[in-house]
Amino acid sequence: MNIERFEDLEIWQEARELCKLVYEVTSREPFSKDFRFRDQMRAAGGSVMDNIAEGFGRGGNKEFMNFLSISNGSCHEIRSQSYRAFDCNYIDEEILNELLERTTKEAKRITSFIHYLKKSERRGPKYD
Repeated sequence: MNIERFEDLEIWQEARELCKLVYEVTSREPFSKDFRFRDQMRAAGGSVMDNIAEGFGRGGNKEFMNFLSISNGSCHEIRSQSYRAFDCNYIDEEILNELLERTTKEAKRITSFIHYLKKSERRGPKYD
């Protein structure tokens, strides 16, 4: 299968869903009133999907893997922020567990995709 758009990547689609969840969770009070923390968590959510898209657009596996690594780091940032939100009573345990589950799955998918790209003989259009 030849993927021509980042929107076709399952890891980007899942990152988009994670970002939507982060926005939904941070829109609820009292979380929504903690502007700095809310914006930081939203930025991390956007970073997961945006770095997948930007890396894809670079046209080479090496750069793509670098951006995927940043995206993976942002998943872990959301995990940490989720614990902080729970500790501040901004989210309940059910939301915490959903965020932890989604970030864990997404980080694993991204890591697997990085490993796939490392082994791939195809190097992207930049090197064709």
